Amino acid sequence: MNHQIRALHTDSTITVYQAYAPGLGVPAARSGRFPTAWKRDRMTWIKPSFLWMMYRCGWATKPDQETVLAVEITREGFDWALRNACLSHYVRGVHPDQAAWKEALRRSPARVQWDPERDLRLRPLPHRSLQLGLSGEASRRYADEWTVSITDVTALAHEVHAHVRDDNLAAATALLPEERVYPGGDDLLAHLAT
Repeated sequence: MNHQIRALHTDSTITVYQAYAPGLGVPAARSGRFPTAWKRDRMTWIKPSFLWMMYRCGWATKPDQETVLAVEITREGFDWALRNACLSHYVRGVHPDQAAWKEALRRSPARVQWDPERDLRLRPLPHRSLQLGLSGEASRRYADEWTVSITDVTALAHEVHAHVRDDNLAAATALLPEERVYPGGDDLLAHLAT
């Protein structure tokens, strides 16, 4: 399958990644909760793929993305977001027409975007990785109900990157989170295929 959720997960949780400025990321990891400074009324994007997060934040070097967080959330919450999500762009055949897609997008508290997964050198791979945008009710639930733990994995990002720079891909691979196919994905993604 070209579109598949692969993630670090347990029977009850899934780990997603986000990158923030240290002023927000460090307190969140310290307390295990998103602080009040975290804006619950704006769209936030979560990524189950560690390497896609590394691509997005430049191995934790891009401005305001220097702190990488592994956010463990409930699978119940993640599944709710997927069931209530809409594709972030119009796809003929998935939506009856552009007007129907725009209306679904307006009503949906979550949106899905599929981007090329990345390898250790951050080159695109032929299969797609999920990005899940949360807004409104989904964003608030993510921050205040679904979050089980928040861990600062910036040091891990730097260590993996150091091995990649040294061309020691075996050592880099050994440090990566064990991302497996997320169960129930086909049913959850039926309305989100492109």
